[in-house]
Amino acid sequence: MPGGRELLAFSDAVLGQDRDQLDHVRQELHDALGSKAVVAASAVAATFSKNDRAANACGIPSELRMLRNSKDIRHALGLNSFRSAANTKKHYPDEM
Repeated sequence: MPGGRELLAFSDAVLGQDRDQLDHVRQELHDALGSKAVVAASAVAATFSKNDRAANACGIPSELRMLRNSKDIRHALGLNSFRSAANTKKHYPDEM
């Protein structure tokens, strides 16, 4: 896919904490696909963040199927200790 490498690097950098890296990959994305692609990729990333925050704020629990399929990774990353995990724990205490 044209620009695929740059899009993946941008998405990784958006989730990271290295501002210099984000600036670098943003420029690479611009060079590969243009300014509209940078805007679109930024909007997609922001929308995912917004949706997750809204779900947490509303108390929407994770889906049971997702919980069962992510048990090992949630344990390894300590995700069950996040405050937002309480939303799910209320509904599926045996899965946490």
